[in-house]
Amino acid sequence: MKNHQWVKEGGFIVTTDPQKIDIDVLHSFLSKESYWALNIPKEIVEKGITNSLNFSLISPRERFIGYAKLITDKATFAYLADVYVEKKFRGKGLGKWLLECIKNHPELQNLRLWLLHTKDAHGLYEKLGFSKLTNLNKIMQIYSPASECYDEI
Repeated sequence: MKNHQWVKEGGFIVTTDPQKIDIDVLHSFLSKESYWALNIPKEIVEKGITNSLNFSLISPRERFIGYAKLITDKATFAYLADVYVEKKFRGKGLGKWLLECIKNHPELQNLRLWLLHTKDAHGLYEKLGFSKLTNLNKIMQIYSPASECYDEI
């Protein structure tokens, strides 16, 4: 699969090159700071990376400072997850730019459904075209609390 890259004024980079992911930094954030993946084992993070389309946010000093992954068939559907920007880089428009890069990825232009879960960033996602679900009666789920899943590993 071909890697894609976007460059922002100031030298920030978004890339789909999985080699740019700092797994230790990502795992630390997800397992200790995120509200959706607390205590997630590193092996699960690695498996998610292996089976997803990954987007890394890289600083001008070539440091890994943000991430998002997309679970997609690249034809009809995508699920956005694990969106993260390092605290000291928040409030600078980098999260929005990361998401714009994802939406502009050339292989994702004809998807008819994008989904995500968010507890606190509705405004950001709405600016990018996301809206609250309107047909809740058509969507179903199987849900296992993370604590139940991760305890078995």
